[in-house]
Amino acid sequence: MYNKFSDIYDNFIGIDYPEWISYIESIWAKFGAQPHLVLDLACGTGNFTIPLTAKGYDMIGIDNSAEMLSHAQDKASDTSEQPLFILQDMRSFELYGTVDACICMIDSINYILREDELLETFRLVRNYLNPGGLFVFDINTVYKFRHVLGDNSFSDISDDAAIVWENYYDEGTEINEYFVNIFTVRNDGLYERHEETHIQRAYEADFVRRSLIDSGLELLATYGALTFDVPSDESEKIFFVARKTV
Repeated sequence: MYNKFSDIYDNFIGIDYPEWISYIESIWAKFGAQPHLVLDLACGTGNFTIPLTAKGYDMIGIDNSAEMLSHAQDKASDTSEQPLFILQDMRSFELYGTVDACICMIDSINYILREDELLETFRLVRNYLNPGGLFVFDINTVYKFRHVLGDNSFSDISDDAAIVWENYYDEGTEINEYFVNIFTVRNDGLYERHEETHIQRAYEADFVRRSLIDSGLELLATYGALTFDVPSDESEKIFFVARKTV
């Protein structure tokens, strides 16, 4: 995953990163957190890591895609303060010390397909958080997989690339497969086609809550996307806020 797609990811992801970063900081403020060293799990091309570094945070970005990290490093090369990027899997990551806060954005948690690996990821986050440290992450909801993504197809186009992705959601396994077709312009003006398959799992919010508690983290709140409202049955995204207690 994220091989050829890494080359065009930033053109098609469609996220208002300043809005998301402001929201993350508002969560930290709401719960009295003043982090200095922050871990960005599944950091991708660094779209949270790099701006947060520019805002004065010491950032560590972890991702298991060398291609995505290569783009992140290239984007950070012109900045005065450099984040630390590490090629690791969030299900088994290791750090040399602890951090004040951890984030995991844009439904990256949904890429964890097994329940035991989800629990292990949460345990690792707890292990590397300082006491009182916050863990903020979001998931795509079961509702979104069933009713928005479902068995639908989507497409988008830019000046030098196009993307078509088809979704297949299995109710029994709660697995959604994205068959991604990527078209990039060659030097001769023709399009070259590439294929990738991405797989995510839908988790019920209650299961995520129990997994956080089982990992030893304290669940502080769940919110609808980019709000401080209680999630509804039709929320497409839920944000979780957890804390490591002493």
